[in-house]
Amino acid sequence: MSSLEQLRFDNSLVRALPADPDMTNQRRQVLGACYSRVQPTPVPRPRTLACSREVMELIGLDPQQCGSELFAAVFGGNRLLAGMQPYAACYGGHQFGAWAGQLGDGRAITLGEVVRDGRRQELQLKGAGPTPYSRTADGRAVMRSSVREFLCSEAMHHLGVPTTRALCLVETGDVVVRDMFYDGHPQGEPGAIVCRVAPTFLRFGNFEIFASRRDVPTLRRLADYAITTHFPELGQPSRQTYLRWFAEVCRRTALMITHWMRVGFVHGVMNTDNMSILGLTIDYGPYGWLEPYDPHWTPNTTDAEGRRYRYANQPGIAVWNLARFAGSLLPLVETPDELESILRACASELERQYRGMLYAKIGLAPADDGDTLAEDLLAVLQLVETDMTIFFRRLADVKSSAESSANEDAGLIAPLRSAYYSPDEISDDVRSATAAWLRRYVDRVRASGIPDEERRRAMNAINPKYVLRNYIAQLAIDKAEQGDGSLVEELLEVLRHPYDEQPGNEEYADKRPEWARHRPGCSMLSCSS
Repeated sequence: MSSLEQLRFDNSLVRALPADPDMTNQRRQVLGACYSRVQPTPVPRPRTLACSREVMELIGLDPQQCGSELFAAVFGGNRLLAGMQPYAACYGGHQFGAWAGQLGDGRAITLGEVVRDGRRQELQLKGAGPTPYSRTADGRAVMRSSVREFLCSEAMHHLGVPTTRALCLVETGDVVVRDMFYDGHPQGEPGAIVCRVAPTFLRFGNFEIFASRRDVPTLRRLADYAITTHFPELGQPSRQTYLRWFAEVCRRTALMITHWMRVGFVHGVMNTDNMSILGLTIDYGPYGWLEPYDPHWTPNTTDAEGRRYRYANQPGIAVWNLARFAGSLLPLVETPDELESILRACASELERQYRGMLYAKIGLAPADDGDTLAEDLLAVLQLVETDMTIFFRRLADVKSSAESSANEDAGLIAPLRSAYYSPDEISDDVRSATAAWLRRYVDRVRASGIPDEERRRAMNAINPKYVLRNYIAQLAIDKAEQGDGSLVEELLEVLRHPYDEQPGNEEYADKRPEWARHRPGCSMLSCSS
């Protein structure tokens, strides 16, 4: 492992793409450029609260360096290393279904690209100060959102969900004023910076902005850079390569969404500027996990009325967003028919993957196209407040020898009791409907011939026991706001092994407690951070 000063930077994006000629850090429309050079704004007292040892190793750093003053200075935005060429990217996007024009990195500053063992990783500070794209904001981030992004980035990786990563969480020593729920009550909160890591942070919006401005030369340069740098296996840029590239972005996006649905993750703000061309989960804002199963739930207060980004709508929104991305590539492809054909195939593949995932969660394969066993379970889960994560985990414990008599409803349901928020208040009708589904399930398990232990192992390998529940993240935030990162580190260790039983850590697998039902940060969240 190398020291910080030995990191090797190869800043391909800066080298290959046009820069904003204006070097002033003032809010403005940036034309004909893919990025603006900008320096992080120093903070008063940077101190590292937590690091991911896996990401340290990914970029070639010894995890022991996490506690050094130099580390805090670099990833708190107070010092640049040799080879770093910081910038903020220009992009646009569709937000909540409407074109929003230029957006850009308003509080994210890329430090540079580290290359290790032939793999490129972009290091980006979130909350490092204003950029030309900050509009009316200050470019900073608060501790609560930074803790959530740091933990969730790593939690998703260990769950097997394609995601950007997080290197470290640094408290800044300053106060950031935010109106958390946009209700006219702003208050000061502790500031923080997350260093997030990915091969690239290019998103659909990077291409949309140039298509919207009919700046085809810059659009083409950006697309060619993306293909040659991040998709070299597709061949040299050409019309056919652009089509293959779009198909690959569709494939990766479909895979990401299927994983979101598998673990019950709700992104909360699936705008096109939050969609990675690599099919990575990006921009962790007002996200959440389904706790009581509700397909119409969204964690985002801004989306509370329309629920555009609710859990069940995520596959459809992904296809909608991909259609906007296809529109931005149309000037390069020139005819829409092939793009539309790829998009239709993606929608069909996403539906196929989703159905296969749903049956895998119950440890079976669909009997035929008319099989509705897994789909019918989703209706049962909505009959009473049922924790999604716990239910699927405990369903693996249901035995194929379970009594299937109609008189044994309570016995059938017993292994699932811990998944219910009010198990003693379940009505006879709900108990009867649940037991009826379980009888069908047990019959199918018997017919499959899969041994119970084999089925249990397979189900527990894709149905996590530990996810980053909002109330648990909030407990870590409460401590971190006091300068104590111990619970962040403790949760990070638990979330490294989400599919293991982890005796002694069961409290982190518990249902949301009643005190957290309506507490800010534990149920609904805003985009304010």
